Amino acid sequence: MATEDPSAPHGLRLVIEDYPYAVDGLEIWDTIQTWVKEYVSLYYPTNDAVKKDTELQAWWKEAVEKGHGDLKDKAWWPKLNTPQDLIHTCSIIIWIASALHAAVNFGQYPYGGFILNRPTITRRLLPEPGTKDYDELSSNYQKAYLRTVTGKVEALVDLSVIEILSRHASDEVYLGQRDNPNWTDDIKALQAFKKFGQKLKVIEDKIMERNKDSSLRNRNGPVQMPYTLLLPTCEDEGLTFRGIPNSISI
Repeated sequence: MATEDPSAPHGLRLVIEDYPYAVDGLEIWDTIQTWVKEYVSLYYPTNDAVKKDTELQAWWKEAVEKGHGDLKDKAWWPKLNTPQDLIHTCSIIIWIASALHAAVNFGQYPYGGFILNRPTITRRLLPEPGTKDYDELSSNYQKAYLRTVTGKVEALVDLSVIEILSRHASDEVYLGQRDNPNWTDDIKALQAFKKFGQKLKVIEDKIMERNKDSSLRNRNGPVQMPYTLLLPTCEDEGLTFRGIPNSISI
């Protein structure tokens, strides 16, 4: 979906320019990475600082070997030898647990709450030409479709689960926020975190403006449903279709 291009924003040129998830997500990814870089540089200025931190190395060893025991021998695991290694690894973890999860999770009910729009199972195989089921599909496709997609009982169970998963809690803490403002007494860390929150606010305003741009047809689609999943904050609880929590809380 993208090719590397140093001259393009974020170093990537999108194959589809009007791709809301990618456009919004790349801005948030860069902001996360900048915040992590500023924070890590305060405590790990050199390669030795990373290598000689026994607790840090033990954490990464456990994450790879025990957290992903079935994949621990894969060659693609990043090393943890330099500050840049630590920045890259932490940025990925934060991205997956926050923005990526929000984009995948909180749109489930708004997009799939109408079960016919996104059936969860098929009860029959696709009919073969020349069969009775194929003739039914040709003559009464609506009846054939309803006999194929999720049944009523399964649909109710699926929708209940999807609704629960898609809701924001009343005490949700969003990306760039802290539930305790006194999480550290390091002034430089607090300043870096404040800058992080300010950048996310700028991104949120830019997303709102993009959603108003009628030339970006993929941001609203034919049903005029704006892409809001990567708006960083949310003032309400429940099914809001927006907001990036700090982490997955299930």
